[in-house]
Amino acid sequence: MFNALVMEQNEDGLAAANLKQIDEDALPEGNVTVAVEYSTVNYKDGLCLSAKGGGLVRKYPHVPGIDFAGTVEASDDDRYKPGDKVVLTGWRVGEMHWGGYAQKARVKADWLVPLPTGLTTKQAMAVGTAGFTSMLAVMALEDHGLKPGQGPVLVTGAAGGVGSVATAILANLGYEVAGVTGRPESGDYLKSLGATSIVPREELNETTKRPLEAETWAGCVDAVGGDMLARVLGQMKYGASVSSVGLAGGAALPATVIPFLLRGVNLLGIDSVMQPYANRLRAWERIAKDLPMDKLEAMVHSATLSDLPQLGADILKGQVQGRAVVDVNA
Repeated sequence: MFNALVMEQNEDGLAAANLKQIDEDALPEGNVTVAVEYSTVNYKDGLCLSAKGGGLVRKYPHVPGIDFAGTVEASDDDRYKPGDKVVLTGWRVGEMHWGGYAQKARVKADWLVPLPTGLTTKQAMAVGTAGFTSMLAVMALEDHGLKPGQGPVLVTGAAGGVGSVATAILANLGYEVAGVTGRPESGDYLKSLGATSIVPREELNETTKRPLEAETWAGCVDAVGGDMLARVLGQMKYGASVSSVGLAGGAALPATVIPFLLRGVNLLGIDSVMQPYANRLRAWERIAKDLPMDKLEAMVHSATLSDLPQLGADILKGQVQGRAVVDVNA
């Protein structure tokens, strides 16, 4: 028997989280069983922890948690053996497949990656899907020509999980980072991560009838979408790129094609869920090399399984700063 946070539906079809002991036989199919050490909290986790599952959870009872890191306990796949340290992000785990909010998880070997050299399982979950997505976004900008010295790089939703890690990575790589936040009290936090300037959210949150504004940003990691992304597209420098990683401000994009046609702006979609294995390894290796561990520690706060229902609600309201690392054994 082991502890797990289990989402269960009531007679009204609404789900609630309960900390329970479950038997290993209840775990879903998979060829690798992992003794989970740490998980984390992402926006998707907040959705999965909500009463209606955010449209992501298809079947109850359900164990959420889209990320986990731990030690292989049993494996029917030659790539992993008991004692190996592994990380999982994506592949609809925690949504359609039971996830990491438990002391054990069983998954397909194809969904795992080895824990990168130089990272602990706790640090890997301080990174989690949010940080992994951040690195994919930075890599995409670099692959499309971004280099230090070309001008400021904008990070929207900068105090959140994706934005915090993106800010720290970009600053460490020598970029001038402008962090957008709607919380004035987050300014000092963002500067501690390496941001050189703070942009109040209200400066970018209003749409404009002008399809182009002054060329300002050499690149952008956008976690907001909606009106803000539309506004930012019109402020990009010629040939610059925006990595689109989130929709905290809405899924609609009230923009024109003018920035693409007259300035050659690139809008790069970043998916972390189905990312191919080779690029996953590349991203995790870059994280171990290019994300300063002292900056990572500064954005982390600890949590336990019993804290998750409240954290899930808070992250949906934009009230979680940095990264929450969940010790599933605490």
